[in-house]
Amino acid sequence: MYALTPWVQRLLVANVTMFVVTATSPGLFNDLVFDPRLVFLRPWTLISYMFLHAGLGHLLSNMIGLFFFGPRLEMRIGGKAFIQLYFLAGIGGALFHAVFATSASMVGASGAVYAVLVGFAYYYPRETIILFPIPIPVQAWLLVSLYVMYSVYAGISASGSGVAHFAHLGGAAVGFGFLKWRQWRQGGSKRDFQRKMESQIGASRFVGDRTAVSRWKGIPLESLHELNREEVQRLLDKVADGGPSSLSAAERGFLDRMAGG
Repeated sequence: MYALTPWVQRLLVANVTMFVVTATSPGLFNDLVFDPRLVFLRPWTLISYMFLHAGLGHLLSNMIGLFFFGPRLEMRIGGKAFIQLYFLAGIGGALFHAVFATSASMVGASGAVYAVLVGFAYYYPRETIILFPIPIPVQAWLLVSLYVMYSVYAGISASGSGVAHFAHLGGAAVGFGFLKWRQWRQGGSKRDFQRKMESQIGASRFVGDRTAVSRWKGIPLESLHELNREEVQRLLDKVADGGPSSLSAAERGFLDRMAGG
């Protein structure tokens, strides 16, 4: 069991608090519900609906998922990325719902929680989850895949009346896309860093080569033994034709010795 992480704890408190507050204020509840037909008049509902629930069972099912899978994911990707994932997936779930269920209002954190489940399975696919009440062990990737496939089936067949299955799918899709984009961006940052380092190393090598060539050209040929003089001249000609990189390590070492380095 992992201790609650900051954002998971805040989200749990916010959802429970809103459940209690809206239970005694139906008017507020109605003002915060997401209705695709009114989204341009009430754009805040793209976010506010995530903190509303239709009943205690609805609230518990979402918060249990957030409680068990959220902390480890937040520790894995960091608080900033976690809350970005959560809200983007929630908004994505609402937009999916608006496209496929244009006349039905919606509440619940399911879209965002589905993204949390997808994120957990993304990073810990082989983690074994024990299902209850029947203690059946199942790996995270399989569990989440089954959830997603059921949402696809139920959404297309219109079974599970009253459940926003396309919001689940939207949250899962946006969550997965966010994680892939984040991975790509991190890889791009790593590549940019490597290119920068290679550029700096190349610049340092260029400066070092210029200094070395200058030293080699200053070798007093007339004071060298005939054999050494011929070899130095040969290597200087080689540098003139192909640059310092054309020299082997042994040849560079020889010129350094002749230059007194």
